[in-house]
Amino acid sequence: MKFQDYIPFYRRNLTLAFPIVLSQIGQVTVSLADNMMVGHVGTTELAAASFANSVFMIGMVFGMGVTMGLTPLVGKAFGQNELHRAIVWLKNGIAAHLVAAVALTVFMFSIYFFLPYMGQPEDVLKLGSPYYLLLCSSYLPFMFFFTLKQFFEGIGNTKIAMQITLTANVINIAVNYVFIFGKFGFPEMGLHGAGIGTLASRVCMPLLFAYFILRNSRFKRYFVFARYQKIFKKDIVALLRIGVPIGFQLIVEVAAFGIGAVMMGWLGETPLAAHQVALGLATFTYMISLGVSQANTIRVSHQMGERDYLSLRRAVFASTHLVLVFMVLSALLFILGRNVLPLMFTPDKSVIKVAAGLLVIAAVFQVFDGLQVVMQSSLRGMADVTTPMFIAFIAYLLIGIPTSYVFTFVLDVGPQGIWYGYLVGLGTAGILFYIRFMRLLKRFA
Repeated sequence: MKFQDYIPFYRRNLTLAFPIVLSQIGQVTVSLADNMMVGHVGTTELAAASFANSVFMIGMVFGMGVTMGLTPLVGKAFGQNELHRAIVWLKNGIAAHLVAAVALTVFMFSIYFFLPYMGQPEDVLKLGSPYYLLLCSSYLPFMFFFTLKQFFEGIGNTKIAMQITLTANVINIAVNYVFIFGKFGFPEMGLHGAGIGTLASRVCMPLLFAYFILRNSRFKRYFVFARYQKIFKKDIVALLRIGVPIGFQLIVEVAAFGIGAVMMGWLGETPLAAHQVALGLATFTYMISLGVSQANTIRVSHQMGERDYLSLRRAVFASTHLVLVFMVLSALLFILGRNVLPLMFTPDKSVIKVAAGLLVIAAVFQVFDGLQVVMQSSLRGMADVTTPMFIAFIAYLLIGIPTSYVFTFVLDVGPQGIWYGYLVGLGTAGILFYIRFMRLLKRFA
């Protein structure tokens, strides 16, 4: 296929992806803003934020994964012009995700009692524990926001979530400024103030969604009709059958990074703070690729509904080209700016030195990270989630983490050893996801 044949697919994918990319940037900017502001308070505070976020992210991304089961089902119904069926999925999705959110919130709060046994420095634990509780308090409204987000993206509307996320980001930064640094007569609260900012912004997110829905009669009717729909056990099961494997698939990747952060904490405060700096930058570029990939999921689910597998293939490869080009450019930025980019987070020269070494490795795994996230999203749009879950488990936990441990503590490479494990895990996942997609596409075609 010639380059010019891909141009319409690039255009359509970018049109759909742009609001999602801005939304994803807004999501990650919440934690980036926390890290930047907290990093200028002190290295211990930055290390504590790294520890608490690494533990909390495991539960958060699992919940996000559960809600993502809604998108391919709504998208397929929308592609078949079965709007009534999409509304049934909305009603059952809200019911299923509400129960899941409550259960996961209780579970995340219970993890608090195990934080002292994770081998972290005493000062890091003292600051990180109350911050972790504030993050857990934001979990329920965040889950509800994501349920609404997945439904609207399933019907092809990606702009509302973008507007809400960017607004919430402004709220987070404003509240951070007031409470972290003690402005306008409020006490200087440091890391605890960052937690308050995160909680405030995430509470606002579903409230802003409700505001958008009530203002627009077309959006409002979906929820009016949904009120009269029944909750079906088979639909709940279908949602969870897709959502739970996606959740586990995401959780093993985040768990690998979380376990890496815990191991980094064994090396001391400076490597842990440097890890948070490098990971924050890598997460930023990943979120942009994730935005393109989520648009890819929508395109794939719509093409599945239309049974147009040729367009499906072209849409997937158009997304792959876009992501890989972006990731290569990001890799060059990381290499060239490795000694400058960490200055946004901390003035500590020892942290900057370690972070610069990590960014070189991050530059390489950017490409594999881009490949794996696009292939994951393609399989997700085809409602293929169980096999990818096992692939993720093997790549990240059975290959990536042991590699990190061997390089760091057996070969004595130091902090960079943990990131070599990330590189190996992401590379394995990207290749295996690609093989799985090509086999599945042949089966459908």
